[in-house]
Amino acid sequence: MPPVFPTIWRLRLTATMDTLPVFEPVFERFAEAVTMFMEDRSGISDGDCDWFLEGFSRTPPERIAIVSALAAVAASRDIEAPPLEIEQLPNVDWVLENLRDFPPIAAGRFFVHGSHWLGRPPVASVAIEIDAGTAFGSGEHATTRGCLLALDSIARRGRRTRVLDLGSGSGILGIAAAKIWAARVVCTDIDPTAVKVLAGNARNNRVGARITAVVSDGYRNPAVAKARPFDLVFANILARPLCRFAPDLAAHLAPGGLAVLSGLLEWQERLVMAHHERHGLRLKRRFVIDGWATLVIGQ
Repeated sequence: MPPVFPTIWRLRLTATMDTLPVFEPVFERFAEAVTMFMEDRSGISDGDCDWFLEGFSRTPPERIAIVSALAAVAASRDIEAPPLEIEQLPNVDWVLENLRDFPPIAAGRFFVHGSHWLGRPPVASVAIEIDAGTAFGSGEHATTRGCLLALDSIARRGRRTRVLDLGSGSGILGIAAAKIWAARVVCTDIDPTAVKVLAGNARNNRVGARITAVVSDGYRNPAVAKARPFDLVFANILARPLCRFAPDLAAHLAPGGLAVLSGLLEWQERLVMAHHERHGLRLKRRFVIDGWATLVIGQ
């Protein structure tokens, strides 16, 4: 019998960079995973771009309810609600489909590639082999590169031994930390499929024994509380959940610990930092790639 893959529906809308985050909370209500990305039509960075908001669900989305929610949010901001696209994705192996669009990522000393890539990593690089599958998301690499550059910078100033990768997806950041420091890492994701993917990736990179992979909505899994305090936390998610988790981050971070936040647009920095500053966390360094910001914060 041919393999049976889970049915997935995709919600999608196109808007401007400024208005896209306005509709993000609506997608969070109706989808299990939400991502934001851009496509450059001009072929030149900062050129003519389309911005997309996508959500993915294993249950059929309620179109009328979603359209009504989008219209209500748009009316409250005196803007026009963008058209909603809902598509049932083909029943295919998304591991193979995503690998076709997964080029190697080079950031600092790190070199991330899929198992399908047959080249040789650069000399003296820390190579990480990833089979992304449904855990990889849209394929937007700017935030991943920013986090890896931040990790490279942090690693040059000393060792971190207790690491949390929150919303780890395919596990790139947690695996990178486990490789560079031989650190103990807790990797979490809200999606059980993503957790299985990242656990497999950890084993393939020979760091499976150092990584605890668990399903968790934010910091709720008991394994996270048991492993705290962390001297390094990664949270490559979106701006709204970063703000929501700010109190939890402060409670789980060790004295002198650092956090690497990403998944936010450059203009959302002030909002994200305001929530973290309320809990005694300050900006230490920032990286900006293609309009996406990565923030290194600490006490």
